[in-house]
Amino acid sequence: MKTLSRDLSWLRFNARVLQEAQCPTVPLLERLKFLAIFSSNLDEFFKVRVATLRRLTKLKKKTRAKLGESPKRQLKEVLAEVARQQQEFGATFREQLLPELNRRRIHLLTEATLTDQQREWTARYFAENVRDLLSPVVLDDTLHHLFLKDQAVYLTFFLSQPHAAAGKAKRRPDDERVLIMELPTKRHGSRFVRLPDEGEERYVLFLDDVIRVGAASLFPAYQQVEVNAIKLSRDAELDIEEEVSGDLMEKIRSSLAKRATGFPARLLFDPEMPQEVLRAIRQKTGITDEELVEGSRYHNFRDFFGFPDFGEADFHYPARPALPHPTLPRTGSLLAAIGARDHLLHPPYQSFDYVTRLLREAAADPRVAVINITLYRVASKSAVVKALLKAAKNGKQVTVVMELKARFDEESNLFWADKLKRAGAHVIFTPPELKVHSKLLLIVRREADETTRRYGYFSTGNFNESTSELYTDHGLFTADERLTEEVAAVFEYLRDQSVVPELQQLLVAPFGLRPGLNALIDYEIKQAKKGREAYIILKVNAVEDEGMIAKLYEASHAGVRVELIVRGIGRLVPNQAGFSENISQRGLVDRFLEHSRVYVFGHGGEEKVYVSSADWMTRNLDRRVEVAFPILDESLRAEVRHLLDFQRNDNVKARDFENDYITALEGEKPVQAQEATYAWLKGLKRRQRKP
Repeated sequence: MKTLSRDLSWLRFNARVLQEAQCPTVPLLERLKFLAIFSSNLDEFFKVRVATLRRLTKLKKKTRAKLGESPKRQLKEVLAEVARQQQEFGATFREQLLPELNRRRIHLLTEATLTDQQREWTARYFAENVRDLLSPVVLDDTLHHLFLKDQAVYLTFFLSQPHAAAGKAKRRPDDERVLIMELPTKRHGSRFVRLPDEGEERYVLFLDDVIRVGAASLFPAYQQVEVNAIKLSRDAELDIEEEVSGDLMEKIRSSLAKRATGFPARLLFDPEMPQEVLRAIRQKTGITDEELVEGSRYHNFRDFFGFPDFGEADFHYPARPALPHPTLPRTGSLLAAIGARDHLLHPPYQSFDYVTRLLREAAADPRVAVINITLYRVASKSAVVKALLKAAKNGKQVTVVMELKARFDEESNLFWADKLKRAGAHVIFTPPELKVHSKLLLIVRREADETTRRYGYFSTGNFNESTSELYTDHGLFTADERLTEEVAAVFEYLRDQSVVPELQQLLVAPFGLRPGLNALIDYEIKQAKKGREAYIILKVNAVEDEGMIAKLYEASHAGVRVELIVRGIGRLVPNQAGFSENISQRGLVDRFLEHSRVYVFGHGGEEKVYVSSADWMTRNLDRRVEVAFPILDESLRAEVRHLLDFQRNDNVKARDFENDYITALEGEKPVQAQEATYAWLKGLKRRQRKP
């Protein structure tokens, strides 16, 4: 079966991010942000995937043979593609963005391009604002080991030609010294320093170069001071998936501590760095040749998220304030509105505040008895958790399924779990082999007639106010008993995993999602074999699972039309004669991160639409609790399909399988899905049929 490498497929996605940095129609400072996203993505890729491949290469030969594809060959291919993309990244910055910044009278200077007047100003700025933040460490015989923090930029100092030895004919070993220190970006408050404007011309300097200007004053005993930069990425894998016993929280805490001192995955270094400095760093850190990666003079381009703004509107995307919902009330009871009918929420186009408002209302409502919720990633100052804390203090039975294995958010989740426990909430931690990735909220309320009613919110996105402003998601508010009763059964399963619920509406991993999807695909195959219309439309972040890929190939061969909209990893190879000629694939990268998952099946003319938290990856189908929920309300089902059609017809920001832009044909109107979605939702209220 023909499939792409998972890692090379992911790198194709990051190449699409880089394309946005290269796109001249994207506002200038947004292009810089896409460079920052590309850089941040690549850092995580090295910390997780490259580090994993390196660990696999160290396995015994017999064990490696069981893996199938050689990890050494995979690693070689991956590093070659990374090197190619990094060259393109550098060229994009130097040859496109810097000239465009200059054209707009913004000049990112270097130490070498400062005028005498600017150098004097920078030297004063260094003395007054930076010097006291510095604490270099000497790499000499008294230092036995040098620990470098993960993802931090360090500056190295190579001191030579001491003034006292200037007239000596023979140089001594102690005439040269190597020092290192962390770049004090956080303590300074920014990676960038704005110099005084000169008329309409505006000037910016890296903090690195401010220190280069002041370096000579730091070490007045030496005539020559060379300053270079390095950055280390460490292995971020927690290595707990295979653990099946012991206290999970302690394992997480232990693994987090190990992450800080994890094995090096990549050391980026300035190619101009003196060999004496690189040799000293290797000696003191234990870094090997395979972890050394030649970078550039500057590292951590993710710091361009904090590039000066300059207050010019056209440097950024046009404002797209979150829209009010057409059927949910701006004030008054959300529970009452949800009890009357279903509602779909579409962050970030519509405000996530409806979710936090619902939780606050439930926390204060004396008739609400129970609140159940799954938490995967929450905001650092989480209004969601604060509402849950209030509910617990008000005597509600609050049950929180807290996922401790959400990569890079484990520490935050531990903090909130402790707070919730102390407030009296029942906090459930799933076993190490099972990760809860579903996004579920269930509220149980005693109504005025003393009956009990359930209210739910099920989503593709996390209960996170911060990411809700950047990620496109779908969420369903419902009191439909067909759904809420089954979600209650899912929470019962999460309490002890002893009884697998029997469900009619929901497709729930790890026990029901894969067989449910296979059954839906089989139905399309049967329709196609009977000569009837058969189609599948999938919008997901990833298609990686070989079993599902094989099933889609089978469907294509039977004549089922398969449309894939894949943001990230896509291992399936479309448009190939004999097995995938009826499959098309596109990806979309634009202003917002596409995060929603939607599955559509023709189903013999009675179309089924599911919205889900699950990508089509083995981990989502077999090792996570995921929920795909059907949109039962006919008008809301049409709403999801209408928004999905914008994605299917995008000819501005969509790319095909080869990462080529899909452009409008002659006479065809341009469709930019995210802009079209915002405009359509903005006009939805006046089109909305009253309940």
